[in-house]
Amino acid sequence: MGPVMAIAELGVAMISIVVLGLVSVVFFVSYQRRHNNVHVDAPAIFEDPNSLKKVPCPSVLHPAEKYLSLIVPAYNEEHRLPGAINETMNYLQHRASKDNSFSYEVIIIDDGSKDETKRVAFSFVRKHTVDNVRVILLGKNHGKGEAIRKGMLHSRGELLLMLDADGATKVNDLEKLEDQIHAVARKDFHFGDSAKSDSSLRIGDIPIAALGSRAHLEEKALSTRKWYRNFLMKGFHLVVLLSAGPGIRDTQCGFKMFTRAAARKLFTNMRLKRWCFDVELVYLCKYFKIPMIEISVNWSEIPGSKVNLFSIPNMLWELALMSVGYRTGMWEINQ
Repeated sequence: MGPVMAIAELGVAMISIVVLGLVSVVFFVSYQRRHNNVHVDAPAIFEDPNSLKKVPCPSVLHPAEKYLSLIVPAYNEEHRLPGAINETMNYLQHRASKDNSFSYEVIIIDDGSKDETKRVAFSFVRKHTVDNVRVILLGKNHGKGEAIRKGMLHSRGELLLMLDADGATKVNDLEKLEDQIHAVARKDFHFGDSAKSDSSLRIGDIPIAALGSRAHLEEKALSTRKWYRNFLMKGFHLVVLLSAGPGIRDTQCGFKMFTRAAARKLFTNMRLKRWCFDVELVYLCKYFKIPMIEISVNWSEIPGSKVNLFSIPNMLWELALMSVGYRTGMWEINQ
């Protein structure tokens, strides 16, 4: 038994060293990222491709100039982007034709694409003018979270919607999120009630988040998705529960709407740039006590997803960093 015990003890020691080393690395990297909410210092300008003039870039800290901003992150999306943006613009123009008070903008963030995404994006600026469609170029790939953050921070809307470039969720589903935000504002903040609320209050001044959800489609998805995506989904749900707590069934749906007040708090603090920024947003909403409504949306799986089996370790890594960063106080939250 002597040699067997010695080998077992050596194995336990090696495992302990590996675990301790991994924990140390997580703490070290979390500490390194304590100021990571500064993020990418891309030029704060938009370019009008028709006149070649530079348009000053607004800040989410400034008063709103539009009713609705749509934030579309795009990485190598030259083929899927045209369909999604055409559908989006048709919806927005149709709605604006029926309601003169409805104003909007679409912000496309090119996250360092290596294909013709930039050319496709600017074609929509030429077609619809720089007042309605704007493009932010990050220069190199930073991650979906960083792309959305950049778009949110430089938007003009009272309501800010993030949506994917693949068109997996129909754009008119935004009305479900919009209606629920107004419902919560009326119920919890007496918005629109002149007898109880400040008449100068606007919907963008009330911090609320509406999160699109595919949880109602989960049973069907399990039977049609590839095995590794089901494995990823189930395992991820468990880790998210441990990291951000209960309450939201589908944190990863790329269809979320925030009021301007909520976006100011969330996106000036967000640190994760890639896979798990959605989980961080849920965590921050809970920290700030921002009401979150989870709303079922129509969704269809579009070929070309960038999520694969190798995404799992990246997701787990980001969740570990987030948990350590916030729970130890290394990641300070600006009020």
